[in-house]
Amino acid sequence: MGDGPKASAKWSKYKVEDGKLVRAEHCPECGPGVFLGQHDDRKSCGRCGYTSMNE
Repeated sequence: MGDGPKASAKWSKYKVEDGKLVRAEHCPECGPGVFLGQHDDRKSCGRCGYTSMNE
């Protein structure tokens, strides 16, 4: 077990900008605190169903 960190780990949902911890991309419909699920061809919100296709 334990092959290392997974891409869906909580730490991957945040990034550091100017020494501050900020949330990565969130749902524009639901607002901050609701993350978008990362899929091969799209990003989607499990709460409201919002979907944006990757280009």
